[in-house]
Formats: sequence, structure tokens, C-alpha cells
Amino acid sequence: QLVESGGGLVQAGGSLNLSCTASAPTLGIKTMGWYRQISGMQRDWVATISRAGSIVYGDTMKGRVTISRDNAKNTVYMQMNSLRPEDKAVYYCNLIYFGRSANHWGKGPQVPVSS
Repeated sequence: QLVESGGGLVQAGGSLNLSCTASAPTLGIKTMGWYRQISGMQRDWVATISRAGSIVYGDTMKGRVTISRDNAKNTVYMQMNSLRPEDKAVYYCNLIYFGRSANHWGKGPQVPVSS
């Protein structure tokens, strides 16, 4: 189970920090990351971080987000800066286990961005 927090209304130009904590099972977590889905559009990949700390950013918000991870807390964070009205979306936490291909998803906090 993935529990996200940190969503909420933010003004354009502002910042927001999302967090996502994985509960059991927590052994064997390979990657954690974030996707977002704008209303009426497909879900887009934002960033991923491996257990070893390797980070890859997608083009969606590259340069405006920073992903980090605390393995001891089984938690992934995403700091979002310079938010724009077009960043308004539902932001989903994602988790993949070693040896498995299935994606696990959080419920996704809403992030409305006011202009």
C-alpha cells in the first residue's frame, strides 16, 4: 500500500513537496517514483529513483522537480518548484519490486495550481 501526502492548492510560481510511504511489503522495493495525470489525458511519467539512489527524470517536469528517497522510511519525496497552472493534475506514487513487473500505485493527491 502506498500512502501519499502533500497535495493541495498552490499558486502559480509556488512550490510543493509530495511524499509517499510504502507499507508492507517493503522488502525488495526496487524503484519508487511519480507520475501525473492531467484531466482527460494519459498518465505521464515524471521521475523515478532506484533503491541505490539512481535518478531519472522524464521530460514532463524536468528541471522543476527533485526526487529523493529515504529507504529506512520506505518513503519517496518529490519537490516541485515553479509550478504552472498547466501542472494541475493528480500526482501518483509508483512502486516496483525486484523481480516483478507489476506497477503499484497510490491513490494520487490532487495538485491544483491557481493562476
